[in-house]
Amino acid sequence: MCKLSNNDCKLLCFIILVLLFDHLTSESDSLEFACKPPRHSTYPFCNTSLTISVRAQSLISLLTLSEKLQRLTTNSSSIPRLGIPPYQWRNHALHGVAATTVASATSFPQVILTAASFNRTLWYLIGSAIGVEGRALYNVGLAGLTFWSPNVNVFRDPRWGRGQETPGEDPMVSSAYASEFVRGLQGGPHDHGLFVSACCKHFTAYDLDKWANFTKYNFNALVTEQDLEDTYLPPFRSCIQQGGASCLMCSFNQVNGVPACANEDLLGLARTKYITSDCDAVATVYEYHKYAKSAEDAVADVLRAGVDINCGTYMLRHTQTAIKQGKVKEEELDRALFNLFSVQLRLGMFDGDPRKGQFGKLGPWNVCSTEHRTLALEAARQGIVLLKNENKILPLDRDFITSLAVIGPMATETKLGGDYSGIGCSSRSIYEELQEFTKGFLSISYASGCHDIACQSVEGFNEAIETAKEADYVIIVAGIDTTQEGEDLDRDSLVLPGEQMALISAIADASKRPVILVLTGGGPLDVLSADRNPLISSILWVGYPGEAGAKALAEIIFGLVNPAGRLPMTWYPESFTNVPMSDMNMRADPSRGYPGRTYRFYTGTRIYGFGHGLSYSAFSYKFLSSSPTKISLHKSLKAERLEGVDEVLVDDMQDCSKLRFGMQVSVMNLGDLDGRHVVMLFSRWPKVLQGSPTTQLVGFSSVHTVSYESIETSILVDPCQHLSLAHESGKRILPLGSYTFSVGDTHHTLSLQIY
Repeated sequence: MCKLSNNDCKLLCFIILVLLFDHLTSESDSLEFACKPPRHSTYPFCNTSLTISVRAQSLISLLTLSEKLQRLTTNSSSIPRLGIPPYQWRNHALHGVAATTVASATSFPQVILTAASFNRTLWYLIGSAIGVEGRALYNVGLAGLTFWSPNVNVFRDPRWGRGQETPGEDPMVSSAYASEFVRGLQGGPHDHGLFVSACCKHFTAYDLDKWANFTKYNFNALVTEQDLEDTYLPPFRSCIQQGGASCLMCSFNQVNGVPACANEDLLGLARTKYITSDCDAVATVYEYHKYAKSAEDAVADVLRAGVDINCGTYMLRHTQTAIKQGKVKEEELDRALFNLFSVQLRLGMFDGDPRKGQFGKLGPWNVCSTEHRTLALEAARQGIVLLKNENKILPLDRDFITSLAVIGPMATETKLGGDYSGIGCSSRSIYEELQEFTKGFLSISYASGCHDIACQSVEGFNEAIETAKEADYVIIVAGIDTTQEGEDLDRDSLVLPGEQMALISAIADASKRPVILVLTGGGPLDVLSADRNPLISSILWVGYPGEAGAKALAEIIFGLVNPAGRLPMTWYPESFTNVPMSDMNMRADPSRGYPGRTYRFYTGTRIYGFGHGLSYSAFSYKFLSSSPTKISLHKSLKAERLEGVDEVLVDDMQDCSKLRFGMQVSVMNLGDLDGRHVVMLFSRWPKVLQGSPTTQLVGFSSVHTVSYESIETSILVDPCQHLSLAHESGKRILPLGSYTFSVGDTHHTLSLQIY
């Protein structure tokens, strides 16, 4: 496995992959695949002229009960007599193919930073690139085709260690990301229907791994029908209905007293081609939740609910006994196997040698390609967020600086991918990239200040202070990494770890000029003292920027790229940690001092708000005259009065698509630099109803702007989807009256009435 961290890694890994591919090509029998001629290619399930349904049923009919049981686990064993090789269903492609056997694959920014670009096209292209690399690696036996991505849980609580894997806190943004990424990953329409398989996870209300006495294995998420409808369900609906995902993963936790993987009603809301449990989530039904009376009952419950395969061995070990006890029928296994084999057949996994198939030309040369690595760089450029820039210290001009100091243990870290990262094509640390970028222009020095990210000692402070004193400008790299947050690792605090803040303050006090602070990590941080400190001129959040993130940061710091990222989540103060992480309610409740969650409902103070992000340019906006001012609903609709506002049920609407309209906005770049800019369209309702959001993002558009020029963009608004509210009953209602749309400080009014 390649362990190098420079460009030699890419060359070495590429050579290894090419040699392996050549070996596999010359030794055709060494690559395992089903329906290998001549012995095993004559079975009906290998006959591509038959329908997927007929082929799947044919294969099931040939299996013994023991062989069927072996299909219920993600590590499916081989069936030698039928020529079917073993298969590992569990593959990950959250932000790049991440498989332990893969020498390298393009490492894109972690999802939370990619989401900060608010660029649908970028999301689609990243999914597409990952799909290509996944299929290419499958062709040489280094990956499967079933990828358990994306994670579209809402980033509800800032302490959640896996929030980094999600598109953020807004269900509309998460929905948009889900559909774009999945469409890209699975590819367009093909002969067999699937390029690779995507899986929407974790369904649902999963956003707590370990807090107080709760773990993801024993937690019962108490969710109102209102919150379920307008927060927890939309990303999964979009992932499956708009994105076309072929897989759904049910989560560990209970939802209102019923384990997610045993909840037939819940899984029925998001049924797709096949359903997998999360790892050991079937075991939790009995072992942790005690929802079932026995292991056999747990297996029966999840199969009845619609689960087809278990990540783990629980179903493998207990299903046969459940059948003997009469709790499971073999026909239920056949239903599960039909769903599983149908997906594999759509992927072409029973069509013979993959190198001779529809996508057989894909190979190592499609992994870590120049195109994909450039895309990874562009994703980091668009995602990095400028949080503060007093006195316009940034961008720096390397022609007028003689020396630069870089401080902080994260500055020399090359693993900048976050959770579920594979081995990148090549990567450099922030310090290495700044060195490369300023070579021949200025001298650059480094001091860690802290031994590691935990920063439990001030032992290195003096060296760092002396290094900072000698430099014209100082960049401090601080924040968190996967030793502070991740799967099974929720945070207790939102402040910087250990003595990091003390180091930052000491360096700021000692430096000749106000310093630049770079923050790493996926979760929000309480950096209020840094934001208010005049000796800290600029703050940048880079999240986990992937293999090209350090280069993107250098380009932004020195003005080659105009920052455009916007925060996809609220940054809360440390006092928010007093709010129980186990409280799933989104809406504020003043009667018990509960402040609510996310920008839609939170009533407390913020460090930085959702959508915050600065640019080196200023922008002005104008709603164009082509934007509608009135939308008429058909007079046959019956309006009901609710809290002084007339409203109609969305379920009563005949054709919501006819109400869609484009909001036309002109954007003017008032700065000296060209650059990308995110236009965010918010809406406020005619009257604040009980439980309605204070404001709601209804659309966004990422546009490239030219200095001192304007550009027009259109943002699609679907009133049934974007302007409706969830009633306490979980029904969606559409209030009538005057809506206020806003982009920045510019507003537009639209009347929605029955005429």
